[in-house]
Amino acid sequence: SELIRGFLLSGMPCPSSCPSGLLALMAPGLALMATFSLPSQAGDRRALPVEKPPGVKGRTLILLDVNTKSPVRIISENFLSLQLDPSIIHDGWLDFLSSRRLVTLARGLAPAFLRFAGKRTDFLQFHNVKNPAKSRGGPGPDYYLKNYEDDIVRSDIALDKQKGCKIAQHPDIMLELQREKAAQMHLVLLKEQFSNTYSNLTLTARSLDKLYNFADCSGLHLIFALNALRRNPNNSWNSSNALSLLKYSASKKYNISWELGNEPNNYRTLIGRSVNGSQLGKDYTQLRSLLQLIRTYSRAHLYGPNIGRPRKNVIAFLEGFMKVAGGTVDAVTWQHYYIDGRVAKVTDFLKTRLLDTLSDQIRKIQKVVNTYTPGKKIWLEGVGTTSAGGMNNLSDSYAAGFLWLNTLGLLASQGIDVVVRHSFLDHGHNHLVDQNFNPLPDYWLSLLYKRLIGPKVLAIHVAGLQRKPRPGRVIRDKLRIYAHCTSYHNHNYVRGSITLYIINLHRSRKKIKLAGTLRDKIVHQYLLQPYGKDGLHSKSVQLNGQPLAMVDDGTLPELKPRPLRAGRTLVIPPLTMSFYVVKNVNALACRYR
Repeated sequence: SELIRGFLLSGMPCPSSCPSGLLALMAPGLALMATFSLPSQAGDRRALPVEKPPGVKGRTLILLDVNTKSPVRIISENFLSLQLDPSIIHDGWLDFLSSRRLVTLARGLAPAFLRFAGKRTDFLQFHNVKNPAKSRGGPGPDYYLKNYEDDIVRSDIALDKQKGCKIAQHPDIMLELQREKAAQMHLVLLKEQFSNTYSNLTLTARSLDKLYNFADCSGLHLIFALNALRRNPNNSWNSSNALSLLKYSASKKYNISWELGNEPNNYRTLIGRSVNGSQLGKDYTQLRSLLQLIRTYSRAHLYGPNIGRPRKNVIAFLEGFMKVAGGTVDAVTWQHYYIDGRVAKVTDFLKTRLLDTLSDQIRKIQKVVNTYTPGKKIWLEGVGTTSAGGMNNLSDSYAAGFLWLNTLGLLASQGIDVVVRHSFLDHGHNHLVDQNFNPLPDYWLSLLYKRLIGPKVLAIHVAGLQRKPRPGRVIRDKLRIYAHCTSYHNHNYVRGSITLYIINLHRSRKKIKLAGTLRDKIVHQYLLQPYGKDGLHSKSVQLNGQPLAMVDDGTLPELKPRPLRAGRTLVIPPLTMSFYVVKNVNALACRYR
């Protein structure tokens, strides 16, 4: 007990001579808490009875240090990226991407990729026409609809007259009519999704201009997924429509990266006709040849195959693809949804078993990729908390953030280079921004991540002490800690600073004492909690007790930290997410880009 008391008061990392109950576990990026009591099959490794340390008050005290000498992973500057679904053509939101408010929100998450893809990718046809008076189905009586269409046309003309970045201020009545139209279309889109039958979509040249303008104004790099289901009689890809789109984009000098298809392993269920992995590999090789013929895109990036969850048949599909086109793509992509949105409950977002389902998928994908193209970058695209469009007051609530933040930490710690969030703005409930253009909890979480987290991932060392060990009870699953170098783009912190982000799924607060290189440093706390009476269901959040909201359409709020005195124990409230910047650590791993 004397050794334990001295260890706690010193704040130093646990030495190798510590008892097994204080064994420090090391895990790249992940905080796997020490197991304080072990099952009977552990033999003679018994938990140690200890005295109650001063100030612990019967709770668990965790000691935390970080390896500051070198990073264990370095991920892309665009690690947290965004997706827009082609359904925004159907429901009319594409016409509003020039909104100053939307552009401001998107700029907050730059630099990032903007992937234009989804279930309707393979039903998308490009038409090189610029007729703004095209027929638009919509809400209300005919005269309201006519006025709505005229407003869209006038908005388009006003945008055309602007130089550079084209920004619009849409009248309230125009947005109200659009929301009515989108609400009607939402039912149509859901019916298509549940029946797995999709109608064709037309993307005009003007629509592509609006999409690219949004990406360019927001500081996002556009990735466009081409329709892979245009097939020739011999089942090879018919590239004629894609070539028309490529030529138009090149004529406008649009800087775009490319993909082909979306979840190709599911084509049989969509059209009753399958495309195997090797055939899709040939199609990608054909697309690469096509890009090389167009000077603007001769060096453009190409990503794929964007498969679904890596079950046995999907792994076989990926192997067939990698054999043919592994060297053709710049990164290998797949997608993941945690829960069926039709049956989700708030307690689902707190299940550690659910949070860990992604780890097994990462290992499966990495095994295939490293077999055929060792070192090839891997991306997780189209990730969302729930499938089937999500669920109101769940996948768009504070509770969904536990899955989202853990996804970011887990992927970064395991070397996944980019994660693409579905979706920035959507017809369902998986989005970051709602249809009133108000940011949802996952947006604020993403904004904090972008402002505070740099691309260098650090290994952490943790040890813990439990006053009354209980057989078989551990805390590691419900308290998750990740560490990175602080973002170089954040000029409030000097290089060498470190950012921790912590998920506490316990229904009690937890205490963390910074030790070793982090000991006695000033810490800035960014504690994100639900705001209002809805608790975990809330669609509003508070930062250090202050509700977060946009200042105006062109201004995001200042994200103010709460300074903690040097050496103070971090107290993590129950069911919360938080970021802690440890200032002036002068970490060798973080001094240089």
